[in-house]
Amino acid sequence: MTFEEARAQFPVLERLAYLNAGTNGPLARSTVAAVSGRLERDLREGRSGTGWIEEVLALREEARRGFAEVVAVEPELVALTDSTTRGCQIVAAGLGLGPGDEIVTTDQEHFGLTGPVHASGARVVVVDADEDALVAAVTPRTRLVATSHVLWTTGRRLDLARVREATGVPVLADGAQSAGAIPPGEAALVDFTTVSAQKWLCAPEPTGALVVRDPERLAVSIPSYLAQSAYEPDGAFTPKAGAARFDSGWIGTPTLAGLLGAFATHPEWRYERAAEAAARCRELLDPLVEVVTPPDHSTLVSFRPSGDPTALVAALAERGVVVRELPGRDLVRASCGWWTSDDDLRRLADGVAAAA
Repeated sequence: MTFEEARAQFPVLERLAYLNAGTNGPLARSTVAAVSGRLERDLREGRSGTGWIEEVLALREEARRGFAEVVAVEPELVALTDSTTRGCQIVAAGLGLGPGDEIVTTDQEHFGLTGPVHASGARVVVVDADEDALVAAVTPRTRLVATSHVLWTTGRRLDLARVREATGVPVLADGAQSAGAIPPGEAALVDFTTVSAQKWLCAPEPTGALVVRDPERLAVSIPSYLAQSAYEPDGAFTPKAGAARFDSGWIGTPTLAGLLGAFATHPEWRYERAAEAAARCRELLDPLVEVVTPPDHSTLVSFRPSGDPTALVAALAERGVVVRELPGRDLVRASCGWWTSDDDLRRLADGVAAAA
């Protein structure tokens, strides 16, 4: 598949320089067709019966295999969720934490992670978003290090395998800005990794996954019907084998079909092309603004404009360039995917220059 052929899958790119996959990726024609096709099937034939249930279960297992390929782990280590937030909730609850325990996190996290961390009941220790700071904050009371693989604010990539090795403490990696954007590997090296499929995987929402490296060591504290292989009248149950016991609940068949359709849109060269686009974006913006994302860290390029970020995002939108402001941080963020063209990036740079 050539770049032009791959890019042509996304109608939105015919009109907009769409640089916001860090929020939601563009939808491909085939993904939407898969959703529509499944809805039509259910419209005609209904949503019941043994055959329909078997189809649903087969779609779920195919989705599990798709996520496993994205994060380079065995399918048995993947739970299906609806979001990164849900994955964080599953981990925080399953560890059975209390006031005598600590969770170490950073000051650059999304509420999708910090909300579940705070609700766990453990003492939350907040440090700078730096590997050394994370390691130094760990004490005998620390039960979890919870932080992003790629920070949604600055785009910096943290070496979480190093943190895990240095501390011996379980690590929860928020993979919302890394899964599908940069090459896999971290998920196999830390204890828990979350995935938001609507971002860099360009899937319908709500879809996501949780990688659990050792499912037997995490309690099922938020069980869905799909968590069990058998249960008693009082609710006692036998968990399913592997990470499937942490599946967070029902995902509609149209959404599952769209998720599988999205997996099929990704070219083999996606990671290399996305990295090139991010480097080019940085090259074009460097003379115009303060770029805060370290080179070669991620596919996010966050920058501090000379003027008001809100006004800049609005001015860029009027020119057909879609980026986002990071509220309260005086930053604007561009997301560079494998579908991003040089023309998209030039339109961004021209808009920034015009606003300045």
